[in-house]
Amino acid sequence: MTVRPLSIPSLENSMKKKRVDVISLGCSKNLVDSELLIRQFQAGGYLVEHDPSQPGGEVVVINTCGFIGDAKEESIETILDFAEAKKQGKIRKLFVMGCLSERYRQQLSVEIPEVDKFYGKFDWKRLISEMGMPYRADLKNERSLTTPGHYAYLKISEGCNRNCSYCAIPLITGKHTSRSMESILKEATLLASKGVKELQVIAQDLSYYGLDLYKDKKLPELVQMLSEIEGIEWIRLHYAYPAGFPMELLDVMASNPKVCSYLDLALQHISDNMLKIMRRNVSKEDCINLIKRMREVVPDMHLRTTMITGHPGETEEDFRELKDFVAEMKFERLGVFPYSHEEDTYAYKNYVDDIPEEVKQERAEEIMELQSGISLAHNEAKIGRVMKVLVDRKEGEYWVGRSEFDSPEVDPEVLIDSSEDLNIGSFYNIHITGAGEYDLIGELR
Repeated sequence: MTVRPLSIPSLENSMKKKRVDVISLGCSKNLVDSELLIRQFQAGGYLVEHDPSQPGGEVVVINTCGFIGDAKEESIETILDFAEAKKQGKIRKLFVMGCLSERYRQQLSVEIPEVDKFYGKFDWKRLISEMGMPYRADLKNERSLTTPGHYAYLKISEGCNRNCSYCAIPLITGKHTSRSMESILKEATLLASKGVKELQVIAQDLSYYGLDLYKDKKLPELVQMLSEIEGIEWIRLHYAYPAGFPMELLDVMASNPKVCSYLDLALQHISDNMLKIMRRNVSKEDCINLIKRMREVVPDMHLRTTMITGHPGETEEDFRELKDFVAEMKFERLGVFPYSHEEDTYAYKNYVDDIPEEVKQERAEEIMELQSGISLAHNEAKIGRVMKVLVDRKEGEYWVGRSEFDSPEVDPEVLIDSSEDLNIGSFYNIHITGAGEYDLIGELR
């Protein structure tokens, strides 16, 4: 009897059948959902690649974003690319999940029939059974990290109870739903046991955490408890809302060295006229007083914020007021979105999108040009300081890391010129020797 060796094509086909490619678009909250999904696939015996440069599995899952026009466009283009790949026989199954799918599922099903099935933001667990596997409830808090192993995003709630005029997120995610503190702490402890040293605590609205579940603002208590987990060295907070901000959190930040002097505080605008039109439920005076208090209690506080230009009703006077405010406050980190007229939002139903796109963009560019000078000044002020830096990777001749003032992917990085081999995921004291608009340069101290 002649035994034939396994052919390479057969081996490749076998590997291809047991591989799933997960494409994750949009924000870090989406990324957490992708990581939960990947862990379930792996438990079912699949090899999973996240955002591969060359997809090589028979099955592709796209986790979409539906936040604003540009993000929706990217999601649709990605779906269409893989729909074409399926038509050409390069993949066998194509599934779509996430925010865009949640919002436009019926429409997408008609327009892109190549997709085998659309899932929303919360029913992606049914995708597991579509692949012939049971959903493993015992793994509900386990994720396969797509970030470097030393940091992870920790999502503490879903949804939002605010009624901002421009925002479609509550339409997609529903009302704010806090996770239990027990569940969050259990997940964080598991992450720490696997080597995570930095937690990026995320939510659509950190300020609201706990009100629905405990009838009290529980973020300060939660952050303190997270800091007590062995192995966690940094805790960073993303997406707080100025109205109803839990002021006790500032005392925790000031007194606890594990809580980074960093906060992502979404302001969006500053003129009282625009804040009213945007339905922000906060005044200019409220915002200024909050920022001043933050900087008083946490002297080295680095604030990240976002602004919107070209919202319906924004006059030249409103824009000048916004620009003056940015110049005065000198935010350490700032981004700008030109207004996007999103279906079914309050603004879409009640306002006319009458500011030309080029004006929206020009105003955004003016703010960012102003901010680039502010960012450079902040960075130059750090020259001579010795800073604790977490090394993320090696890139060319530099080791690349971040200080406590830098969130991954969106903030400046520290480029470390060192002939010594450094350990990725370790902390080092770095003497800052140079600065640009977006990066610092330093050497091992």
